[in-house]
Order: sequence, then structure tokens, then C-alpha cells
Amino acid sequence: MKRLLTPIYNKSILMMLILLTSVTALHAQTIVRGVVTDARTKEAMPYVTVSFAGTTQGISTNGQGRYTLSTTDNTVTQIKASFVGYRTAVRNVTQGQDQTINIALAENSQALSEVVIRSGKKKKYTNKNNPAVELIRQVIAHKAQNQVENYNYAEYKQYERMNFSLSNLSDKFRSKKIFKNYQFLFREQDSTAIGGKTLLPMYQEEKMSDNYFRKDPYAKKQIITANKQVKYDENFVDNQGLTAYFNRMYQDINIYDNNVSLLSNQLLSPIANGSPEFYKFFITDTLKDVQPNLIELSFTPRNTNNLLFEGKIYITMDGNYAVQNAMLTVNKNINLNFVRQMQANLSFEKNNDGRYHLSQSDLKIEFGINKNKGGGIYGERLVSISNFVINNARTNDTYKGPAQVVALNAEDKDDTYWQMTRPDTLDAASASIYKNIDSLQTIPSFKKTMDIATLVLAGYKNFGAFELGPANTFYSFNPVEGFRVRIGGRTTPTLSKRYYFETYGAYGTRDEKFKYFLSSTYSLNNKSIYSFPQNYIRASFQHDTKIPGQELQFVQESNFLLSFKRGANDIWLYNDIFRLDYVHEFTNHLSYSLGFKKWNQTPAGALLYQNLLPNGSLNNVNLIQTSELSAQIRWAPHEKFYQGKLYRTPIPDKYPIFTLSYTQGVKGLLGGEYNYQNVVGNINKRFYLSQFGFTDVTAEGGYLFGQVPFPLLDIHHANQTYAFQLQSYNLMNFQEFVSDHYASIAIDHNFNGFIFNRIPLLKRLKLREIIDVKSLWGGVRKENDPANDPSLLRFPGSVGANGAGTYALGSTPYVEGSVGVGNIFKLLRIDYVRRFTYLDHPGAPRSGIRFFVKFDF
Repeated sequence: MKRLLTPIYNKSILMMLILLTSVTALHAQTIVRGVVTDARTKEAMPYVTVSFAGTTQGISTNGQGRYTLSTTDNTVTQIKASFVGYRTAVRNVTQGQDQTINIALAENSQALSEVVIRSGKKKKYTNKNNPAVELIRQVIAHKAQNQVENYNYAEYKQYERMNFSLSNLSDKFRSKKIFKNYQFLFREQDSTAIGGKTLLPMYQEEKMSDNYFRKDPYAKKQIITANKQVKYDENFVDNQGLTAYFNRMYQDINIYDNNVSLLSNQLLSPIANGSPEFYKFFITDTLKDVQPNLIELSFTPRNTNNLLFEGKIYITMDGNYAVQNAMLTVNKNINLNFVRQMQANLSFEKNNDGRYHLSQSDLKIEFGINKNKGGGIYGERLVSISNFVINNARTNDTYKGPAQVVALNAEDKDDTYWQMTRPDTLDAASASIYKNIDSLQTIPSFKKTMDIATLVLAGYKNFGAFELGPANTFYSFNPVEGFRVRIGGRTTPTLSKRYYFETYGAYGTRDEKFKYFLSSTYSLNNKSIYSFPQNYIRASFQHDTKIPGQELQFVQESNFLLSFKRGANDIWLYNDIFRLDYVHEFTNHLSYSLGFKKWNQTPAGALLYQNLLPNGSLNNVNLIQTSELSAQIRWAPHEKFYQGKLYRTPIPDKYPIFTLSYTQGVKGLLGGEYNYQNVVGNINKRFYLSQFGFTDVTAEGGYLFGQVPFPLLDIHHANQTYAFQLQSYNLMNFQEFVSDHYASIAIDHNFNGFIFNRIPLLKRLKLREIIDVKSLWGGVRKENDPANDPSLLRFPGSVGANGAGTYALGSTPYVEGSVGVGNIFKLLRIDYVRRFTYLDHPGAPRSGIRFFVKFDF
């Protein structure tokens, strides 16, 4: 019996194994993955539809042209890839295996050339009864639910890479003698790609970060866990500022926002609430062989000069009306300077709840002085998002603190780490750029080139531990000093990162007097005093001339170009100023400073200090001595700037800047003659108004407590140069108005060509219209009015060749306004300025033409 059962038992097991093997084979998973590229350019193709032939199972390639398909359907034998304007490609697949199939699509030029549309009369585009407009209105209506902000919590990992190269370089340029030792730097690509055939990589930065979002209370936190950056010699380049500038140019593109920030401008999104009034929309394809079904919606600006996109978006037809892919470019006629080509590709992936999140953003821009030819600059910013998780609440500590935090060991990651964590593989040129730039900076000819560039652009000649400059102050002239020669310089971090010294000497041929300056600075955080955040103490002494009330921004008074002034420029001071300052900045851009100032001022030129003696005779006062203690607090949330050799150049943004200053004059302290307190508050903000441009607004107010002579009152910022100054009154004479209490507002609105773009004869010139208004309210209390107290210094009257004097504001504010035309030759702004009040003052100009040079996109 046992012998009989054994073969039967063995046969049963064998039959079961055969059956199981057959069932497994029938339901084995077929996995296909690969990359779709353009057969001609070899570039990866995003948004290509790849599907199993004969089924509805399909997917769109991501921003890098990659796809992954899987199925258990044993009838599948082929995949097909299709894209508008290309021939559909079909490839065989092996069932039940994991395989890689890369596909190169060829253009279907014959099919495209056969599409000819003729019409006796061009049909007028209208929003009414337009299915494309109805579709975009559905997308707009569903915007809120399709944004990350719709979730209570969200978190994800992000990889970001930014690189810049010199682009469109000719063989003649590459073969120049200066590049003989730099051939290893050049990068070759297909000639039809953005940037041309030959590139010279100059900058690259990579970041890995953990990102957390909380809806209520609102919080958005980014923790940078790894950071790798090309770094240049800090004697030549502010690496931190360079990063901030590039990040401002290449911001995150959120197509769901009404306005998209790009190159310090704002472009209206194609799915903004009011987009149908500015864009034309067309349904150009329906993709039914993917899940969910997609509609390809093309769009173009109604006015091609306006700051608008053009391109395509792919809308999901699953009830979400979400954007699954987007391809954004700009029209060649757009009123945007120096941009040759722009291309942004956005990819979105489905969440567990059926909605979508951004998975990849790839922004490419090429710049050039000439939009059609010649060398330029090519930049790309790639952002990849992974591990997207929704509604996973973290502890409060996760969301606390600054919006961006850099881990202490972020810059310590080695090459192995980056190779493991990058979502893609760098090409050889990109992978070697860090080492190449380090090698480049050791080549003597490159150092010499950077040295010359620093002298031309920043005005300093570097000698290692000391640099001479700024060059534009070496020579100037004015009525008091005559011809003025000056030479000076400062130490560099090569000497020390903690100690800095700065000095200059000057001599005037008319007054035959020497002037000089010396300062010593000690950095308390072992960083350069010109790097953020600053924390230093400085002592300085200056013996020099000054125009009363002249407070310039981003330029020195000794600048040669400021020697040219309208009217009489003979109201001057000789100053002896000793200062002791402490400055402390925090990473959240809150800062404070404390200071002591010992100031002796002596009138010069046509300026006289006079009061009345008890017998009624005039008395000349040759010296005013003050000792001041001061404190200032400043908050500039999300501020970005480039730190130059002299000044921080702000990168304009929508965030306000608040400043509050307090000064205490102390009588009897080191010869100080007056007790007083002065409080000044200032708010500065830019308002973006979408297609109507942007408005810069500055509001300021001040109040001085105590009795002081007029040189210690607030002397309002005047401008007698021919340059248009945003923070000064351009038709006010020097020392024309003083106040012990005042309030002011300055409004400068740039329409960005909104009006000129609609005028046929002007739109080609890409001009931009500007209006500017400044108003000042103020006055002098009785206690500070010399008419009520003869011991006070008299307001100067009828002094100087132009007969100008000093006045207190009455019940009428000082008002001036201007209309201007900007973007002339892409650099120049010309304003016609008119003064509306206090026209009866001697020497008061009624109007004038002012110039302003500004590099802007």
C-alpha cells in the first residue's frame, strides 16, 4: 500500500508545481523603463506619452525624459511613444521581465508640412463660447485644492542644482591665446540646444534639503542638509552674494500663483485669476491613451511685448483639473532685457489622494547683450522633489525658527555622498566643474584677468594684503577745494580675517588743505566684515569736507561724476569726526548697532554760522561741537543683496525693510555743547502690481527733542547733481529746508512698458514709462526758531551765488514729481522733474531733466 501511494503522491506534487508555475507565468509582472530622446539633438524629451500598445495603460515622461511602465497583462507585446510633431515609435517588449528600452523619436516634418490652414477671413479670437477658455476657468476654479497649501501638513526631500556658463562661444573665441591653458573647461553639446554648441562652465551649486509645511499656524521650513558650491577668491567675488543673486533670478516657479517671479520681474501665470484677459488659449490635443486623460492647452500673449509666458499646459480630466505638465517660454518680442531664450518645464506627480504635487522644475535661460548673435551667458536651475508625504504632523520644534536653516555639516559632504543622493547622473563637464574652477584660480593669467576686472568694475587694484581704491575718487573738483586728488585703500582678508584697516589722504588745490581718514575694524565672528552676518566693532577718524544734508547711497561724495552740479555748490563744512561703532547682524536679517560720535563742524565756502549778541550785533561762530550716543535697529525679512567692495547692493523684492534710529546728544561729554534726542523711523517696500508694473514706496518720519542750532536739525536730502536720485529731492537746493519734526513719502512707479507696449511706433523700442512723486511735511518749533531766540544760529539767507537760503517748512508740504522714460538702450532712464511748491525761494528751480543709469532685466 505504501509503495502504491508514493508514486501517486509524487505525481500530485509534480502536477501542483506545474500548475503553480503556469499560473505564475501567466501573471508575471512586465516592467519597462527607459529614456526618450530627440533623435536629432539627443536631448531628453519631457511629457512624451509612453503606453502599452493596445491598452489604456500609459504615462508621460518626466522632465528628464524618463519613464517606467509595469503590467501583469500577458497580452502586452509592445510599447509605443508618441508626441505631437514626432513619428510614433513602437518597440517590442519581453513579457514577465524587467527591461530597459530607450527610445529616440524622429521629427515628423512631412506630416507637419502637410497641415495648411486657409481662410478668406481671419476669425476673431474671443473668450465667449470658447471651450479653451471654459477649460482654463475650470483650472482656475480648482487652483486652491491643487496646491500644497491645501494640505494640513506636507513634507518632501528636494535636490537643487544651478549652473552658469559662458554660451554660444565661437571656435575663434575658444582658440584665443588667453584660453590656451583653459581648454579643459569647455563643454560641447548639440548646436541646436539652448546656449549653442560650445559652453564654458563658470559656476555650479547643488543643495539637498528636507522641507516641511504646516497650514495652521502657517509655517514653511527648509533644512539644507548638504550644499556644494563653486567658490572664487573672496578678494574678487562675494560668493554668498553671488548665490543670493542667482537664486533671486531663478526663483521657484509656482504656476498656481497669480504671478511668477522671474529675473526680478513678475510674469502673469497662464492660470492666474485674470489670465483670460491677457492670454489667448487653444485646445491643441487630447491624450486619451494615458490615465488620467489629458488635454493639451496652448496659450500665447494677446500682446507679445507684455510680461507674459507662452507655451503649453497639460490638464488632467479626472475632475481635479490639475496641471500635470507645463512647458513655458517667452515670446521673442517680450519687454525683457538681454533674454535670448527661456524655457521652463514643470512635471507633477499624483499623490495618494489622487491630487498632484510638483515633482520637477527645470528652468533654462540664455542671456546676451545682442539677442540674436554673439557670446552670452547660459543658466539652468533644476529642482527635483521626492518622498512627498501629506498630512504627517511633526512636532512644533520642526516648524520653529527661521524659514531656512543650514545644517552645520552641510558643506562637508564628499563625492560619494553626492553620487548616492543625486536623482540623476552629472555629465563629465558638470561633475568636474568644482575641481576645474579650483585649478583655474591657480593659473597666473586667470588671476591677472580677475585683477583687471576688479579694478574696472569695483575700482580696486589688489596687491594681496592691501588693495588700492576706489579709482573713481582719485580725482574730483568742487568750488571750495578746487581740484581734489585723493588716494587710499584698505586691507584684505589675505592679511587677516579679524583685523581690517582703511585709509585715504586728499588735498585740495584751492583751499590748500590736507584731508584724511583712518579706520580700524575688528571682526568678532572671525568672518570678513563684508560677509553676512556682520558682527564687528570699528573705530575711525575723519578730517574732510562735506555738503550739509548730503547723504548718498551706493556712491561716495568724492566720485568724479558728482563733481558736476547745477546752481551754486559753495555751501560746505569742514568736519572732524571720531566714531566708535558696534554692529551685530542675525541670520534672520534683524540687526542692531550702537555708536558714539564726537563731531566738530566748521562752516566753509559761502556757509556762515552767525547769531545775535545782546547788543544786536552779528557774531560769527566758527565751531560747533557735539557728542552723540546712538542706537539703531533694522529688520529686513528675507533680504537678499550682493556685497561689493564698498556697498551692499540690494536685490529688490516684495518684503519691507524697517529701520528705527535713536540719537542722544550729551552736553559736557568730551566738549559736547547740546542736549537733544532725535528719533527717526523708515519703512521701504516694493509692491508688485502684475501687468501694471511695480511701485517702490519709502515712508519716513522724524522728531527731534531739545533746543539746537539749525546745523543739528534734520537737513533734508537735496540733490544738485544731474543724476536722478531716488532717495533725495532732485529740485531742492542743498540745505534749503530744515526741520525738527517731519514726515515724508516717496513713490516711484514703473509701468514696465504697460502703456508703451500698446503704441505701434514705440513697442519695438521696449521703453518703460515711470512716474515719481515725493512729498515732505515738516516744520521748526518755536524753541528752535532763531526768530524767537537770538542766541540760536540764524538761518542763512541770500548766501551763495544763487541767492539760496535755509528755510523751515510751513503748512504747505514740499512736493516734486517726475515723469520718466526708462530702458533707453536698456540702461538709461531720463526724467522730466517738476517742483510744485515753494517756487518763490531764491534760486529754486521749477523743472529739470535728470538721468539715471540702471542695469535691469
